[in-house]
Amino acid sequence: MNRFARLVASVLGAPVGLVSLVDPDGETLPGMIGLGEPWVSERRLPLSHGLGRLVVADGGPVVLEDARVDPGIRDSGVVRDLGVVGVAGWPLTDDEGQVLGALCAIDTRPRVWSGRELDLLEDLAAACSAELRLRIVSGRLERTAEAEAVARGRADVLAEGLRTTLGRSQLLLVAADALADTSGLDQVRQQLRDLVTSDLKPAYVGLVLAEAGERMRRVIDPVAGEAVEADFERFRLEDGWPSAQAARTNRTVVVNGLAELERDYSPQAADAFSRLGLACMVCVPLRAAAAVPLGVLVLGWDQPHEIDVVERAVLTALAGFTARAVERALYLDSRVSAARMLQEAMLTDLPVVPGLELAGLYRPSAAGDLVGGDWYDAYVLPSSEPRDPGGAAPATLAVSVGDITGHDMHAATVMGQVRSMLRQADLDHPGQGPDDVVAALERANLALNLKASGTLIHAHLRPCPTPDNGEWELTWTNGGHPPPLVILPDGTVQRLDEHNCLLHPAMTGVRRTAQKLRLSQGSLLLLYTDGLVERPGVDLYAAIDAVGQGLTGHAERGLSELLVDLADRFAGPDPRDDIAMLALRIPGRRGLEPRDPAMVRGQ
Repeated sequence: MNRFARLVASVLGAPVGLVSLVDPDGETLPGMIGLGEPWVSERRLPLSHGLGRLVVADGGPVVLEDARVDPGIRDSGVVRDLGVVGVAGWPLTDDEGQVLGALCAIDTRPRVWSGRELDLLEDLAAACSAELRLRIVSGRLERTAEAEAVARGRADVLAEGLRTTLGRSQLLLVAADALADTSGLDQVRQQLRDLVTSDLKPAYVGLVLAEAGERMRRVIDPVAGEAVEADFERFRLEDGWPSAQAARTNRTVVVNGLAELERDYSPQAADAFSRLGLACMVCVPLRAAAAVPLGVLVLGWDQPHEIDVVERAVLTALAGFTARAVERALYLDSRVSAARMLQEAMLTDLPVVPGLELAGLYRPSAAGDLVGGDWYDAYVLPSSEPRDPGGAAPATLAVSVGDITGHDMHAATVMGQVRSMLRQADLDHPGQGPDDVVAALERANLALNLKASGTLIHAHLRPCPTPDNGEWELTWTNGGHPPPLVILPDGTVQRLDEHNCLLHPAMTGVRRTAQKLRLSQGSLLLLYTDGLVERPGVDLYAAIDAVGQGLTGHAERGLSELLVDLADRFAGPDPRDDIAMLALRIPGRRGLEPRDPAMVRGQ
């Protein structure tokens, strides 16, 4: 009974669920979730506080949007002491139709109960009633153990029927729990197979979805997919398939035997039925809010199978749970697709810079919206001073890696604004260092009330004045970000630890500083976000140094390949956090292996 109460509250999104049995002195609560003391300990409600009595009195469902304005209940203790506002109660009956109590969903706020929610409550009340009937029958059997053989036989038949009904009810309870946790179509497909195979024992379980353009598509089981599913994966809504007919008419279609298929449907449908070795099948539409179903649930048996009224009702309820799981999976799939498109649109096409190699990588975390606030960026800034009279002005390469707080769509949109503002600040402050550029970004963040917060590295690279040494001057500022790594030509790893505070609207008036470092030919610079190195129970700087050690001997490898290898080795294929990396290399001298592990150090 507690499970019924918990399921009602979970599926209908209500804070309180009750199974209430009415007696002359009050109400017993064998199933309850969401109420506090003293009701949890006493499991009783007095007459002044009961809800089940309203259902018993009416003999039918009681649905209230706001009990506080209902003349029959607004002054009762159920409103005053229990805080009941929105109420939906469905009768629980014995095998003679007598109302024993109610299965109730209760909200503490006004609630308009949808038709779908009430249908679901009705299905769960039927399952709960079956459980109560079984208990009643079991009690009667104990009291009539010495009755006549005919009476015992009839009771056994009734008990068996109720056990079957209870099994179907338990299937629905398990299905509601299992399908509510699915997040993708493949997972929905597998859960369906596992659920119905153990109870209804079909030889085949299929899922067909409606697509745009009057077409249908089978969701192929990723584990136990049949070859026939791939052969007939897509077909038109008007084609001669029983599943198409179920979708067109929005009604359950039952097929008994190959002869019926050959007579009433297409040769392709008969061929698929025969190849699956089926004797009968049922196609149940997945009803949704729209007029056209989302798709069809298909079950087939390799032996004759009679689908009675109870089983048909179970299949209809199961299809309802499946429809909601499919709706959620399609929504999540579309959201993930949109998130990936958004992140890809925000990623930079790295410029071609003579004398430098560049590569970037973004990998979203395995949880959440698959998009977040991590970014990398690189762009060329024209220099304000020519290298020599009449010569071309040497270009400055601006690079940044940052992490805006959050792991969702909002963080991604704020990141896009911050990245654009940082570029604009660079262009509007020619000749100034990255520390001045970040300070300008902070002023804009405060003035525009963007409320962006996070960490970042912003740096400028420009060729050193001597043209033939191939060296570049790195000037950078660190706003609370993990330190960049520099791998020198001899394999020595430098960790650039100097930093200022993070980016935050509250950090106003903080003076930003910049540092400089010359990079010779064969050097590599790595900028990254914390998703690469932060792990529970692992020292952060030890993890950073391990990444640096993994970069030694980089000269023989392409930068893109190197970044993928780092992400796989240190974060894995399903990272816990977003990762952004930007690598820059000055080619020309071959990298050397470090002479001693002590070369991996902070500077």
